Amino acid sequence: MTSTVLITGANRGVGLALAQHYHREGWQVIGVCRSASAELAEVAERVIEGIDVTTDADVAGLAEALHGTRLDLLINNAGLLRDEQLGKIDFDSIREQMEINAYAPLRVTEALLTCLGEGSKVANITSRMGSIADNDSGGRYGYRASKAALNAFGKSLAVDLAPRGIAVAQLHPGYVQTRMVNFGGLISPDEAAAGIAARIEALSLATSGGFWHSNGEPLPW
Repeated sequence: MTSTVLITGANRGVGLALAQHYHREGWQVIGVCRSASAELAEVAERVIEGIDVTTDADVAGLAEALHGTRLDLLINNAGLLRDEQLGKIDFDSIREQMEINAYAPLRVTEALLTCLGEGSKVANITSRMGSIADNDSGGRYGYRASKAALNAFGKSLAVDLAPRGIAVAQLHPGYVQTRMVNFGGLISPDEAAAGIAARIEALSLATSGGFWHSNGEPLPW
């Protein structure tokens, strides 16, 4: 039986690379985004566009559109990176990053619980910048805080979903050559997607709740 993956923020960057990866592997891909791309349309079995994952109404609409659909894998990938510096912090920017990077994955996962069952997996695309122990350079207040919150949400989801047989992982893709970092990363989106997919494949209920780099390295909280 063909497996099905849903990916948020699937129209470009790491999300698109993940969609392409799973398409090559024979999965049915459901791409969720605000604006579709031709590249996503080529590989997705279904594209659900016009979805703002920060709004209750759009996420409720997404859940309604997927009613009765079994998801073997949910990848919460949509994200936003902004920069703040002490002395001129934009708190509206921080709130926006919290909404997209932290609240949205929790909102989407909760809304799609009826689509997830025993053996399903949830992968939250986070960042090692959400690690408190790893922070030795400061700054990036909104991004760091939102990814730390996402890690906390993911750990709680792992605990709460274990009785349902659903495993959860927090995955750092690496420093990827995407528009988010002005294409200045160290690895390509395809390399990141392959690493993320390998970590998801290895994920089990025994390891649920962990925080890993896409290269397999466990990351500190």
